[in-house]
Amino acid sequence: MLKNEDPLIDRAKVEQICREHGISLTAQRRTVLEILPTLNHPTVDDIWGEVRNALPEVSRTTVYRILEHFASLRIIRKVCHPGAVARYEDRTDRHHHLLCTRCGAMSDMDNPAFDQIEIPGKELGFTIEDYSIQFRGICHECSARALGRKEAEVE
Repeated sequence: MLKNEDPLIDRAKVEQICREHGISLTAQRRTVLEILPTLNHPTVDDIWGEVRNALPEVSRTTVYRILEHFASLRIIRKVCHPGAVARYEDRTDRHHHLLCTRCGAMSDMDNPAFDQIEIPGKELGFTIEDYSIQFRGICHECSARALGRKEAEVE
């Protein structure tokens, strides 16, 4: 079984990880880390928009590099799925996602049964480091809107 990491890494742990890797925790990096938990699976542009409120001179490229670097250190998690822009989250433990194919909304989903699946790959000499399951479908809000349109068409 793969080891789950601690969710929502605290500031002391982030500072320790940065020290171990020779990275200073600049104002830009601190601001990104403070903003990330306030947004729901944000994109680089979402985070950049919020960072600019506090630090107007920060470029989109700087925010992107900070996010990618933090993701490589496993301080945050980068969430990717086919056909969509990458998103980021501060939750680093194993969990899964529900993705709406209409509006793009993403929600976290915890299910211990999914954490217990037998990991393939050993027989091929492949070592899996982590996994998450993404379910694609239609969220409650989009379903309700579609139902409302159908009801309006009937009237």
